[in-house]
Amino acid sequence: MGRSKCTTAAALALCATLAVMLPELVAGKRYIVGGNMGWTTNYNYTLWAANQTFYRGDWLFFVYDRNQNDIIEVNKTNYETCNAEHPVHNYTTGAGRDVVELNVTHDRYFISSKGSCYGGMKLHVHLSRIPPPPRAAPIKSDSSTFTVLRSQLVIPAVVTIAAIWDSLLLRV
Repeated sequence: MGRSKCTTAAALALCATLAVMLPELVAGKRYIVGGNMGWTTNYNYTLWAANQTFYRGDWLFFVYDRNQNDIIEVNKTNYETCNAEHPVHNYTTGAGRDVVELNVTHDRYFISSKGSCYGGMKLHVHLSRIPPPPRAAPIKSDSSTFTVLRSQLVIPAVVTIAAIWDSLLLRV
């Protein structure tokens, strides 16, 4: 039993070290479709979408009255004609709070199939290319290699060794 605790502690220490050493991952942005209005009738979703920049990995939150509306993803032709007969996907879960991850790189088209599409209740999401990361600042000439090594390798290694040492002491 003591050996499994040691292994678990070492694995947790390694994970913590990797989390410190790896750069922070970019999380997608969350959009409430329609802002404060939500997914409802009598709202211009074309104008709303034009004021947003969507990237792969972003999330759309649809908030609506589940008794009156739904969320259907369709192709471009069916979007233009408000035809929901052959949906790409039906995101309606019945709760009136549905989430769509923008996990592909092509444009997406959403409509309400309960007649509201003809009144403008449809959304075209254009996915933009993710901009390149900002360029790193040049290294100052007075900084040493040791400073870089200390911050990126030595400190996480010391934390890992201390955690493993501590787990071994708990075993005794």
